Amino acid sequence: MIIRIWHGWTTPANADIYEELLLNEVIVGIRDRHIEGFENIQVLRRELAEEVEFVTIMSFDSLDAVRTFAGEDYEACVVPPAARKVLARFDEQSQHYEVRAER
Repeated sequence: MIIRIWHGWTTPANADIYEELLLNEVIVGIRDRHIEGFENIQVLRRELAEEVEFVTIMSFDSLDAVRTFAGEDYEACVVPPAARKVLARFDEQSQHYEVRAER
């Protein structure tokens, strides 16, 4: 299994807007693509002093499945234009990890 991790940050004023967009449009759009090998996505949120951090953790059964999702340059971030408008900053690349143990 491959885990894809990505971080994005918003202003506190945009945090709820981004979260709603992420949950109701972005994730729905990913699900509706019916990507073979896509397992799931988790969304984490952390309130900081001057910004709000979001982390997405996606699970895929292989790097080929990640490439189907993200393209040949599979490390590149996948951030739709509407999300870019409300994010203050974000990782340009996602990190990928092979799951070696799960208990």
